Amino acid sequence: MGEIVNWVVETVGAMGYTGIFIMMFLESSFFPFPSEVAMIPAGYLASKGEMSLVGAFLAGAGGSLAGALFNYVLGHRLGRAFLVKYGRYILLKPETIDKVEAFFEKYGPASTFWGRLLPGIRQYISLPAGIGRMPLTSFSIYTFLGAGIWCAVLLTLGYIFGEHEDRIKEVLHYLIAVIILMVIGVFYYYRRKNKKIEEAFIKELEQEGR
Repeated sequence: MGEIVNWVVETVGAMGYTGIFIMMFLESSFFPFPSEVAMIPAGYLASKGEMSLVGAFLAGAGGSLAGALFNYVLGHRLGRAFLVKYGRYILLKPETIDKVEAFFEKYGPASTFWGRLLPGIRQYISLPAGIGRMPLTSFSIYTFLGAGIWCAVLLTLGYIFGEHEDRIKEVLHYLIAVIILMVIGVFYYYRRKNKKIEEAFIKELEQEGR
């Protein structure tokens, strides 16, 4: 594992921001490439003064947005039936499409933001957005913000902990758990809030009908 990390650090260092952009494009599309492999070494290189944190962030978030737009176009142009039938040829399982589509339908356009922070959802949430023809501007804004937060987290870990792989894994596991709990809490809050609004609206209609 140490050799792989060293190879990635050398690759990112050699290719610079272009390498980060390409890696994050792959991670954000259907290709199963972990974002940690690109952004954490970039943060480490920034701590050594060999790379700009701002430049690495823009390359990472920009690559994530580009990969997400690629998936969005796939969903928009090809449709759900085509992706379910032929998705396995690009490592996309039908059950994965069902899962992210259910997530999108349940939580609406904002899921393109929160979905970027959740493992197993992050890479594919753009597909149902494209299938559902979500407005491109809203999709791009939500996606860039969500991807930006995730890139910033990984860059910070790489910057602070550097080559301490075990420490990075430990902190990252805690962060993912916190993010998942936070996302659940936010959705629960808005569901309760919307339910109260609906109940108040129905009650008002009933009073007007009397």
